[in-house]
Amino acid sequence: MRILAIDYGDVKIGLAMSDPLGITAQPLLTIKNNKNVFNEIKKIVQEYSVEKIIAGLPLNMNGSYGKSSEKVISFIEELKNFVNIDIEFIDERLTTEQAEKTLIESDISRKKRKKNIDKVTASIILQTYLERKRC
Repeated sequence: MRILAIDYGDVKIGLAMSDPLGITAQPLLTIKNNKNVFNEIKKIVQEYSVEKIIAGLPLNMNGSYGKSSEKVISFIEELKNFVNIDIEFIDERLTTEQAEKTLIESDISRKKRKKNIDKVTASIILQTYLERKRC
């Protein structure tokens, strides 16, 4: 079962995809958050036969919802008008920091880190989900 992960941002959205068996997550791409974003995601869902979407939910450190959480929820509610598959949220606290650390340890230049951070964050969100599902 293919699963797509979304790391929402006001400007860019990172996407990651699971392998067909739902074991590993790989960064897919980063897309601009513009008027075409929902159709772009719909196209990816169709092209890869995605059966589920996991959306990172940026909770506050105390676990409460903030403005960023509300934006993600609103985005996903709109996305539901374009795709007819199950969408789940997963806590994404500190995933961007984890992605940044991974890219630095991989000796990726600052310019390339900025370009890739969103899709790497999405892959961390998805891998976390896949590992929890196996437990």
